[in-house]
Amino acid sequence: MYNPQTSIQAGRVPGKASKGQDVFAEERTGNEQIRELLRTFGLRTSLIRLKVIDALHAADRNGRSIGVRGVHAQLEQLGIPLSFLSVREVLKRLCTEGVIQLGSDKCYRLNPLARAVLEQTPSR
Repeated sequence: MYNPQTSIQAGRVPGKASKGQDVFAEERTGNEQIRELLRTFGLRTSLIRLKVIDALHAADRNGRSIGVRGVHAQLEQLGIPLSFLSVREVLKRLCTEGVIQLGSDKCYRLNPLARAVLEQTPSR
């Protein structure tokens, strides 16, 4: 029986990470920082929280804040099927716990402490 993965794996050089693997390593590092942030605020880790915080952090790195619709649209563009209501509820909970702040413009920003946790270099 033909196994397509065998031919894909044959092209790899042992011990050398491909470009796609580098992206996954960076994402894993980012997820670990978000997990640490959630632990700092006493929250459990969930996929939706990881994705919402990642979207907020990306907006923050670009010097802007983002509303519920913006977060939802960004997640849709990434192919993450979350309902608008789910995103809104996660944002409300993160705001209640102090991870993020809701501005008068109805846009969310990372709390300064949360930003500091996310910008720490991972210890390895």
